[in-house]
Amino acid sequence: MRFLVDAQPPPALARWLAANGHEAAHVGDLETQAASDAAIWDYALSSSSTIVTKDEDFAQRKTLSGNGPPVVWVRLPNTRQRYLLTWFETVLPDILAALARGETLVEVMASGKKRRRVQRNAVPPRLRHWCA
Repeated sequence: MRFLVDAQPPPALARWLAANGHEAAHVGDLETQAASDAAIWDYALSSSSTIVTKDEDFAQRKTLSGNGPPVVWVRLPNTRQRYLLTWFETVLPDILAALARGETLVEVMASGKKRRRVQRNAVPPRLRHWCA
């Protein structure tokens, strides 16, 4: 799986994904950290990457457009890097399964957080996803 980690998650997340067998880059590594969301979107599309982001704008764009690269929307409050990586390790299998099923917008959140949208049945409480 190829991932493009957006500006807000730390570069360590991209390194962790790469160390766990995935192709991954952080926008800062690609000198696109200051790039617009549109430029990041286009780069992910051209490189067949899944965007990993905390930015709701990407989730909204995916919902409204229905096309473009897959998006993993991380709904975790700002936290220490070590906690983020440990948490991501627990949700990555579910993320990969959703992407393998063809899901193109995967919303991942901390357990117990209020949900604003209806969750699909039989989906773990920390993972929600929609087909484009």
